Amino acid sequence: MRITSATFVKSAFVENDWPRDSKPEIAFLGRSNVGKSSLINSLLGVRGLARTSSTPGRTQALNFFLINDKFRFVDLPGYGYARAPKEVKAKWSEAAKDYLAMRKQLALSIHIVDSRHEPTKQDLQLHDWLRHYDRRYLTVATKSDKLSNNELRRNLDYARAALGNGVLAYSSIERRGVDDVWRAIETVLKQSAG
Repeated sequence: MRITSATFVKSAFVENDWPRDSKPEIAFLGRSNVGKSSLINSLLGVRGLARTSSTPGRTQALNFFLINDKFRFVDLPGYGYARAPKEVKAKWSEAAKDYLAMRKQLALSIHIVDSRHEPTKQDLQLHDWLRHYDRRYLTVATKSDKLSNNELRRNLDYARAALGNGVLAYSSIERRGVDDVWRAIETVLKQSAG
């Protein structure tokens, strides 16, 4: 897909602040420090649109980005290792759960896992949520450039055993998997339009 524009729209902590129009949305979900922002930036071919940080848990709200004036990317708060009070973490979790349960504009959820590690308990829980809410999703294993081919193959086998067969290797640095992710996004956007 050719990206003609990508702009930050807003951060929203509660449903009342979510955009109100009917544009389809692609949500990015995963644990803190899994590379969500890097994946978004690499898909769009821009640096710094989605904020990246070496400190886990920087994304604390749902961040909405308008792409080509036609659809939105939504960066959801990460779960897991963020250094935050329990009540704040609970709010993040609730915001993500509410979004998955209620958002009619949600066309595709991209569930991001770290290719270097087996899926965590929270990864499995998110996978169950996506299935429970009957959401279309694609599982993407980031940071695949950090592994040898044998390690990557083995780890993808683990992830597929836990999360299903559709786990795609991705590298923001090598741009591995970019075309495959865009194909999945374009497919759901066509279906949303039709």
